Amino acid sequence: MLCLGGLCGPLAAGEVWVDIDTGLRSLTVMDDEDVLKVFENISIGRNGVTSEKVVKDRRTPLGSYRVRRINNQSRFRLYFGFDYPNLKQAQGAFRAGRITYDQLKAIRKAHYLKQEPPFDTPLGGLIGIHGIGNGDARIHEDYDWTDGCIAVTNQEIDELAQWLRLGTRVEVR
Repeated sequence: MLCLGGLCGPLAAGEVWVDIDTGLRSLTVMDDEDVLKVFENISIGRNGVTSEKVVKDRRTPLGSYRVRRINNQSRFRLYFGFDYPNLKQAQGAFRAGRITYDQLKAIRKAHYLKQEPPFDTPLGGLIGIHGIGNGDARIHEDYDWTDGCIAVTNQEIDELAQWLRLGTRVEVR
């Protein structure tokens, strides 16, 4: 059994998942409990991390997610979009009065349908893992530069693509 971001559940035999350590700036591809690959010097949101993300705060949300969209035509080379906000985050935001009931329902529906939740709520969206595209590799080496996503180099996103599929579990901590 694996517990990610407060959510526990069994891993399927041979389930590949991703562990992102924002403190160490590393992304680890796991097969059950076995390390397959570690990518170091990742970039995160330019304003750090948060457990209560809001639109345009340029912070990377912590939590447990699943890959729900793959865009191989992204301006960042490849993009693997998460189901951010997760249900726990959406329910907390609703209880705190930060989103409406209709917005909560839309997020719940997206999760039920295994889709990316709407990104036009006060919680923002379009969070995932991507490359740097035509960006400056020197900036990537020295700074956190994203608007909330996790970025790796173009070579790394190409390598990472062999493991990421729709439904891949991702833990951002």
